[in-house]
Amino acid sequence: MSRVCSICNKGKMSGNTVSHSNRKARTSWSANVQKIKLVDDNGRESSEYVCTRCMRTMKKNENK
Repeated sequence: MSRVCSICNKGKMSGNTVSHSNRKARTSWSANVQKIKLVDDNGRESSEYVCTRCMRTMKKNENK
């Protein structure tokens, strides 16, 4: 399974690394996803990859 956020589908991005002499080389950046345990509405627990931005939002909404 690829490391993609199960909530917002954020995944790997690609682009160029540009040197001082303006040479381009392809590179990729991975999303900051962590494997955490989530509890669904039925009370079942599952391990899923979630990005840190979604974890932060979930924590903020948890306190309300």
